[in-house]
Amino acid sequence: MQSLFKRFGVALLAVALLAFLFHLNDIEKPQLVNMQGRSFERATVTEILRDNLQENGSRIGDQIVRLQLADGTEAEANCPNGLLFGTVCTPGMTVIAMRSQAGALASCTVYSYDRTKSVICFLVFFCALLILVGGSKGLKSVLALILTFASFLFFFFPLLMHGVAPILAAVITATIILSLTVWLICGQTKKALAAGIAAFGGVLAAGLAAEGFGAAAHLSGYNVTNIEALLFVAQNTRIDVGGLLFAGILFASLGAVLDIAMDVAAAVAEIAETRPASSRELFGSGMRVGQDVMGTMAATLILAVFGGSLGAWVLDYVYDLPLLQLMNSNGLDIVIMQGLSGGIGVILTVPLAAFSAARLLSRKAPGAPRP
Repeated sequence: MQSLFKRFGVALLAVALLAFLFHLNDIEKPQLVNMQGRSFERATVTEILRDNLQENGSRIGDQIVRLQLADGTEAEANCPNGLLFGTVCTPGMTVIAMRSQAGALASCTVYSYDRTKSVICFLVFFCALLILVGGSKGLKSVLALILTFASFLFFFFPLLMHGVAPILAAVITATIILSLTVWLICGQTKKALAAGIAAFGGVLAAGLAAEGFGAAAHLSGYNVTNIEALLFVAQNTRIDVGGLLFAGILFASLGAVLDIAMDVAAAVAEIAETRPASSRELFGSGMRVGQDVMGTMAATLILAVFGGSLGAWVLDYVYDLPLLQLMNSNGLDIVIMQGLSGGIGVILTVPLAAFSAARLLSRKAPGAPRP
Protein backbone atom coordinates (compact mmCIF):
# COMPACT_ATOMS: atom_id res chain seq x y z
CA MET A 1 0.00 0.00 0.00
CA GLN A 2 2.83 2.39 0.86
CA SER A 3 4.49 1.68 -2.49
CA LEU A 4 1.20 2.41 -4.26
CA PHE A 5 0.84 5.76 -2.51
CA LYS A 6 4.45 6.60 -3.41
CA ARG A 7 3.86 5.85 -7.09
CA PHE A 8 0.65 7.87 -7.04
CA GLY A 9 2.51 10.79 -5.47
CA VAL A 10 5.25 10.63 -8.10
CA ALA A 11 2.68 10.49 -10.90
CA LEU A 12 0.77 13.42 -9.41
CA LEU A 13 3.98 15.43 -9.10
CA ALA A 14 4.89 14.66 -12.72
CA VAL A 15 1.46 15.80 -13.95
CA ALA A 16 1.73 19.01 -11.90
CA LEU A 17 5.22 19.65 -13.30
CA LEU A 18 4.05 19.13 -16.89
CA ALA A 19 1.09 21.46 -16.31
CA PHE A 20 3.42 24.11 -14.87
CA LEU A 21 5.83 23.82 -17.82
CA PHE A 22 2.94 23.99 -20.28
CA HIS A 23 1.67 27.17 -18.62
CA LEU A 24 5.19 28.61 -18.41
CA ASN A 25 5.80 28.06 -22.13
CA ASP A 26 2.46 29.55 -23.14
CA ILE A 27 4.17 32.70 -24.42
CA GLU A 28 3.22 34.99 -27.26
CA LYS A 29 6.55 36.13 -28.67
CA PRO A 30 6.64 39.57 -30.30
CA GLN A 31 7.42 39.70 -34.01
CA LEU A 32 10.76 41.50 -34.00
CA VAL A 33 11.53 40.71 -37.64
CA ASN A 34 9.01 40.88 -40.45
CA MET A 35 8.89 37.35 -41.90
CA GLN A 36 5.78 37.90 -44.01
CA GLY A 37 6.37 36.50 -47.48
CA ARG A 38 9.77 35.10 -46.51
CA SER A 39 10.73 31.44 -46.09
CA PHE A 40 13.88 29.34 -45.85
CA GLU A 41 14.12 26.13 -47.87
CA ARG A 42 16.66 23.48 -48.72
CA ALA A 43 17.71 23.59 -52.39
CA THR A 44 20.25 22.06 -54.77
CA VAL A 45 22.45 24.08 -57.12
CA THR A 46 21.87 22.80 -60.66
CA GLU A 47 23.73 25.39 -62.73
CA ILE A 48 26.01 28.41 -62.39
CA LEU A 49 24.49 31.07 -64.63
CA ARG A 50 27.07 33.74 -63.87
CA ASP A 51 30.22 33.20 -61.86
CA ASN A 52 32.15 35.82 -59.91
CA LEU A 53 35.58 34.20 -60.22
CA GLN A 54 38.24 36.58 -61.55
CA GLU A 55 41.37 35.75 -63.54
CA ASN A 56 43.58 36.28 -60.48
CA GLY A 57 41.54 33.77 -58.45
CA SER A 58 39.63 36.29 -56.37
CA ARG A 59 35.85 36.62 -56.30
CA ILE A 60 34.16 39.97 -56.88
CA GLY A 61 30.43 40.51 -56.88
CA ASP A 62 27.73 37.86 -56.58
CA GLN A 63 27.06 34.57 -58.31
CA ILE A 64 23.83 33.98 -60.20
CA VAL A 65 22.78 30.33 -59.92
CA ARG A 66 19.87 28.09 -60.76
CA LEU A 67 18.36 26.16 -57.85
CA GLN A 68 16.07 23.17 -57.62
CA LEU A 69 13.92 23.73 -54.55
CA ALA A 70 12.53 21.08 -52.23
CA ASP A 71 9.13 21.15 -53.95
CA GLY A 72 10.75 20.36 -57.31
CA THR A 73 10.45 23.84 -58.82
CA GLU A 74 13.45 25.71 -60.18
CA ALA A 75 14.39 29.29 -59.43
CA GLU A 76 17.14 31.71 -60.35
CA ALA A 77 18.94 32.91 -57.23
CA ASN A 78 21.52 35.46 -56.23
CA CYS A 79 24.43 34.14 -54.13
CA PRO A 80 26.13 36.95 -52.15
CA ASN A 81 29.90 37.05 -51.92
CA GLY A 82 29.92 37.63 -48.17
CA LEU A 83 31.70 36.20 -45.14
CA LEU A 84 28.56 35.96 -42.98
CA PHE A 85 25.95 35.15 -45.64
CA GLY A 86 26.11 33.30 -48.93
CA THR A 87 28.69 30.79 -50.10
CA VAL A 88 30.65 29.77 -53.18
CA CYS A 89 28.19 27.63 -55.12
CA THR A 90 29.11 24.65 -57.27
CA PRO A 91 26.74 22.37 -59.22
CA GLY A 92 25.26 19.65 -57.00
CA MET A 93 25.81 21.59 -53.77
CA THR A 94 22.97 21.63 -51.23
CA VAL A 95 22.27 25.11 -49.90
CA ILE A 96 19.69 26.98 -47.83
CA ALA A 97 17.68 29.38 -50.01
CA MET A 98 15.68 32.35 -48.79
CA ARG A 99 12.54 32.96 -50.85
CA SER A 100 10.89 36.38 -50.64
CA GLN A 101 7.47 37.27 -52.01
CA ALA A 102 6.14 40.84 -52.09
CA GLY A 103 2.98 41.03 -54.15
CA ALA A 104 3.79 39.98 -57.70
CA LEU A 105 7.54 40.31 -57.09
CA ALA A 106 9.48 37.21 -56.07
CA SER A 107 13.17 36.71 -55.41
CA CYS A 108 15.45 33.94 -54.23
CA THR A 109 18.78 34.31 -52.42
CA VAL A 110 21.32 31.72 -51.29
CA TYR A 111 21.52 32.18 -47.52
CA SER A 112 24.25 29.65 -46.67
CA TYR A 113 25.65 26.19 -47.24
CA ASP A 114 23.40 23.47 -45.82
CA ARG A 115 25.19 22.38 -42.64
CA THR A 116 22.34 20.31 -41.19
CA LYS A 117 23.93 16.91 -41.87
CA SER A 118 27.32 18.03 -40.58
CA VAL A 119 25.84 19.33 -37.32
CA ILE A 120 23.75 16.19 -36.75
CA CYS A 121 26.66 13.86 -37.55
CA PHE A 122 28.96 15.77 -35.20
CA LEU A 123 26.39 15.54 -32.39
CA VAL A 124 25.88 11.82 -33.00
CA PHE A 125 29.65 11.24 -33.04
CA PHE A 126 30.05 13.10 -29.73
CA CYS A 127 27.26 11.12 -28.06
CA ALA A 128 28.53 7.81 -29.46
CA LEU A 129 32.07 8.55 -28.25
CA LEU A 130 30.75 9.47 -24.80
CA ILE A 131 28.79 6.22 -24.57
CA LEU A 132 31.66 4.13 -26.00
CA VAL A 133 34.17 5.40 -23.45
CA GLY A 134 31.82 5.91 -20.51
CA GLY A 135 29.50 2.93 -20.92
CA SER A 136 26.36 3.26 -18.83
CA LYS A 137 27.76 6.39 -17.17
CA GLY A 138 28.30 7.86 -20.63
CA LEU A 139 24.70 7.12 -21.57
CA LYS A 140 23.53 8.85 -18.40
CA SER A 141 25.79 11.78 -19.27
CA VAL A 142 24.14 12.08 -22.69
CA LEU A 143 20.74 12.06 -21.00
CA ALA A 144 21.96 14.73 -18.56
CA LEU A 145 23.09 16.93 -21.47
CA ILE A 146 19.70 16.55 -23.15
CA LEU A 147 17.93 17.50 -19.92
CA THR A 148 20.31 20.47 -19.52
CA PHE A 149 19.42 21.74 -22.99
CA ALA A 150 15.73 21.21 -22.26
CA SER A 151 16.08 23.15 -19.00
CA PHE A 152 17.35 26.16 -20.91
CA LEU A 153 14.80 25.91 -23.70
CA PHE A 154 11.66 25.14 -21.70
CA PHE A 155 12.44 26.70 -18.31
CA PHE A 156 15.15 29.40 -18.29
CA PHE A 157 14.15 31.26 -21.46
CA PRO A 158 10.41 31.25 -20.59
CA LEU A 159 11.24 32.58 -17.12
CA LEU A 160 13.06 35.49 -18.76
CA MET A 161 10.09 36.14 -21.04
CA HIS A 162 7.84 36.30 -17.96
CA GLY A 163 10.02 39.03 -16.47
CA VAL A 164 11.92 36.99 -13.88
CA ALA A 165 15.32 38.51 -13.05
CA PRO A 166 18.07 36.70 -15.03
CA ILE A 167 20.19 36.01 -11.93
CA LEU A 168 17.26 34.46 -10.06
CA ALA A 169 16.24 32.45 -13.12
CA ALA A 170 19.85 31.29 -13.55
CA VAL A 171 20.14 30.19 -9.91
CA ILE A 172 16.90 28.18 -10.13
CA THR A 173 17.87 26.63 -13.48
CA ALA A 174 21.39 25.82 -12.29
CA THR A 175 19.95 24.10 -9.22
CA ILE A 176 17.72 21.96 -11.43
CA ILE A 177 20.60 21.10 -13.78
CA LEU A 178 22.88 20.23 -10.86
CA SER A 179 20.26 18.04 -9.21
CA LEU A 180 19.42 16.16 -12.41
CA THR A 181 23.06 15.67 -13.42
CA VAL A 182 24.26 14.47 -10.03
CA TRP A 183 21.24 12.20 -9.59
CA LEU A 184 21.70 10.62 -13.03
CA ILE A 185 25.44 10.08 -12.63
CA CYS A 186 25.63 9.07 -8.95
CA GLY A 187 22.10 8.18 -7.92
CA GLN A 188 20.67 8.91 -4.47
CA THR A 189 23.89 8.68 -2.47
CA LYS A 190 25.70 10.74 0.14
CA LYS A 191 28.47 11.36 -2.36
CA ALA A 192 25.96 12.85 -4.79
CA LEU A 193 24.46 15.03 -2.06
CA ALA A 194 27.88 16.34 -1.03
CA ALA A 195 28.83 17.11 -4.64
CA GLY A 196 25.50 18.84 -5.27
CA ILE A 197 25.77 21.03 -2.16
CA ALA A 198 29.35 22.03 -3.00
CA ALA A 199 28.59 22.70 -6.66
CA PHE A 200 25.62 24.90 -5.79
CA GLY A 201 27.75 26.86 -3.33
CA GLY A 202 30.55 27.26 -5.88
CA VAL A 203 28.22 28.49 -8.62
CA LEU A 204 26.59 30.92 -6.20
CA ALA A 205 30.05 32.17 -5.18
CA ALA A 206 30.96 32.76 -8.84
CA GLY A 207 27.79 34.76 -9.39
CA LEU A 208 28.31 36.84 -6.24
CA ALA A 209 31.95 37.48 -7.15
CA ALA A 210 30.89 38.71 -10.59
CA GLU A 211 28.21 40.94 -9.08
CA GLY A 212 30.70 42.37 -6.59
CA PHE A 213 33.35 43.08 -9.22
CA GLY A 214 30.75 44.54 -11.55
CA ALA A 215 29.54 46.92 -8.85
CA ALA A 216 33.09 47.96 -7.91
CA ALA A 217 34.21 48.43 -11.53
CA HIS A 218 30.90 49.99 -12.67
CA LEU A 219 30.30 47.18 -15.16
CA SER A 220 26.89 45.84 -16.07
CA GLY A 221 25.18 43.82 -18.73
CA TYR A 222 24.67 47.05 -20.65
CA ASN A 223 28.41 47.24 -21.44
CA VAL A 224 28.46 44.23 -23.79
CA THR A 225 29.15 44.58 -27.52
CA ASN A 226 25.69 43.52 -28.75
CA ILE A 227 23.79 45.81 -26.40
CA GLU A 228 21.94 47.61 -29.22
CA ALA A 229 20.26 44.39 -30.35
CA LEU A 230 19.55 43.42 -26.73
CA LEU A 231 17.99 46.80 -25.97
CA PHE A 232 15.69 46.35 -28.95
CA VAL A 233 14.64 43.01 -27.44
CA ALA A 234 14.15 44.64 -24.02
CA GLN A 235 11.87 47.29 -25.52
CA ASN A 236 9.56 44.62 -26.92
CA THR A 237 9.70 42.00 -24.14
CA ARG A 238 9.92 41.79 -20.35
CA ILE A 239 13.52 40.52 -20.41
CA ASP A 240 15.97 42.37 -18.15
CA VAL A 241 18.95 42.37 -20.51
CA GLY A 242 21.18 44.04 -17.93
CA GLY A 243 21.33 40.86 -15.85
CA LEU A 244 22.11 38.47 -18.71
CA LEU A 245 25.87 38.99 -18.38
CA PHE A 246 25.97 37.79 -14.77
CA ALA A 247 23.56 34.94 -15.46
CA GLY A 248 25.89 33.82 -18.25
CA ILE A 249 28.88 33.87 -15.89
CA LEU A 250 26.95 31.67 -13.47
CA PHE A 251 26.18 29.13 -16.18
CA ALA A 252 29.72 29.27 -17.59
CA SER A 253 31.18 28.20 -14.24
CA LEU A 254 28.64 25.41 -13.71
CA GLY A 255 30.50 22.63 -15.53
CA ALA A 256 33.93 23.18 -13.97
CA VAL A 257 32.46 23.67 -10.50
CA LEU A 258 30.44 20.46 -10.74
CA ASP A 259 33.51 18.63 -12.03
CA ILE A 260 35.75 19.55 -9.11
CA ALA A 261 32.93 19.01 -6.60
CA MET A 262 32.45 15.48 -7.92
CA ASP A 263 36.21 14.79 -7.87
CA VAL A 264 36.58 15.81 -4.24
CA ALA A 265 33.39 14.07 -3.08
CA ALA A 266 34.33 10.86 -4.89
CA ALA A 267 37.83 10.86 -3.36
CA VAL A 268 36.46 11.37 0.15
CA ALA A 269 33.90 8.62 -0.44
CA GLU A 270 36.62 6.18 -1.52
CA ILE A 271 38.68 6.94 1.58
CA ALA A 272 35.65 6.62 3.86
CA GLU A 273 34.80 3.26 2.31
CA THR A 274 38.33 1.93 2.73
CA ARG A 275 38.60 2.78 6.42
CA PRO A 276 36.50 4.59 9.04
CA ALA A 277 37.80 8.12 9.55
CA SER A 278 36.84 11.23 11.44
CA SER A 279 35.43 14.33 9.78
CA ARG A 280 38.74 16.14 10.30
CA GLU A 281 40.72 13.39 8.56
CA LEU A 282 38.31 13.18 5.64
CA PHE A 283 38.24 16.96 5.31
CA GLY A 284 42.04 17.07 5.13
CA SER A 285 42.10 14.31 2.50
CA GLY A 286 39.44 16.09 0.45
CA MET A 287 41.36 19.37 0.62
CA ARG A 288 44.55 17.70 -0.59
CA VAL A 289 42.73 16.14 -3.55
CA GLY A 290 41.00 19.42 -4.32
CA GLN A 291 44.26 21.38 -4.22
CA ASP A 292 45.69 19.07 -6.88
CA VAL A 293 42.88 19.70 -9.38
CA MET A 294 41.89 23.23 -8.34
CA GLY A 295 44.58 24.94 -10.41
CA THR A 296 43.82 23.01 -13.59
CA MET A 297 40.08 23.62 -13.27
CA ALA A 298 40.59 27.36 -12.75
CA ALA A 299 42.94 27.43 -15.72
CA THR A 300 40.35 25.55 -17.79
CA LEU A 301 37.75 28.23 -17.13
CA ILE A 302 40.11 31.13 -17.81
CA LEU A 303 41.42 29.53 -21.02
CA ALA A 304 37.87 28.88 -22.21
CA VAL A 305 37.02 32.56 -21.72
CA PHE A 306 40.28 33.58 -23.41
CA GLY A 307 39.62 31.30 -26.37
CA GLY A 308 36.10 32.63 -26.78
CA SER A 309 37.39 36.19 -27.10
CA LEU A 310 40.64 35.43 -28.94
CA GLY A 311 39.76 37.69 -31.88
CA ALA A 312 39.42 40.70 -29.58
CA TRP A 313 42.74 39.88 -27.88
CA VAL A 314 44.50 39.66 -31.25
CA LEU A 315 43.08 43.04 -32.29
CA ASP A 316 44.25 44.65 -29.05
CA TYR A 317 47.71 43.13 -29.48
CA VAL A 318 48.13 44.16 -33.11
CA TYR A 319 46.86 47.70 -32.55
CA ASP A 320 49.27 47.96 -29.58
CA LEU A 321 46.81 49.90 -27.46
CA PRO A 322 48.08 51.69 -24.33
CA LEU A 323 47.89 49.65 -21.13
CA LEU A 324 45.79 52.29 -19.39
CA GLN A 325 43.23 52.12 -22.21
CA LEU A 326 43.16 48.32 -22.15
CA MET A 327 42.77 48.11 -18.37
CA ASN A 328 39.74 50.40 -18.53
CA SER A 329 38.01 49.02 -21.63
CA ASN A 330 34.64 47.35 -21.15
CA GLY A 331 35.54 44.35 -23.29
CA LEU A 332 38.74 43.42 -21.46
CA ASP A 333 37.27 44.02 -18.00
CA ILE A 334 34.26 41.83 -18.79
CA VAL A 335 36.57 39.02 -19.92
CA ILE A 336 38.58 39.38 -16.69
CA MET A 337 35.35 39.32 -14.67
CA GLN A 338 34.13 36.19 -16.46
CA GLY A 339 37.37 34.26 -16.05
CA LEU A 340 38.23 35.21 -12.47
CA SER A 341 34.67 34.90 -11.15
CA GLY A 342 34.48 31.35 -12.45
CA GLY A 343 37.91 30.66 -10.96
CA ILE A 344 36.75 31.95 -7.57
CA GLY A 345 33.77 29.61 -7.77
CA VAL A 346 36.10 26.67 -8.49
CA ILE A 347 38.44 27.58 -5.62
CA LEU A 348 35.67 27.88 -3.05
CA THR A 349 34.07 24.63 -4.23
CA VAL A 350 37.05 22.65 -2.89
CA PRO A 351 36.54 23.37 0.85
CA LEU A 352 32.77 23.18 0.39
CA ALA A 353 33.02 19.73 -1.21
CA ALA A 354 35.58 18.49 1.32
CA PHE A 355 33.50 19.73 4.27
CA SER A 356 30.18 18.41 2.93
CA ALA A 357 31.59 15.00 2.06
CA ALA A 358 33.46 14.72 5.36
CA ARG A 359 30.37 15.53 7.41
CA LEU A 360 28.13 13.16 5.45
CA LEU A 361 30.54 10.22 5.20
CA SER A 362 32.58 10.31 8.42
CA ARG A 363 30.22 8.03 10.35
CA LYS A 364 29.99 5.36 7.67
CA ALA A 365 30.34 1.98 9.30
CA PRO A 366 32.67 -0.67 7.86
CA GLY A 367 30.94 -2.84 5.32
CA ALA A 368 28.23 -0.31 4.55
CA PRO A 369 27.10 0.02 0.95
CA ARG A 370 29.33 2.04 -1.36
CA PRO A 371 28.25 5.69 -1.47
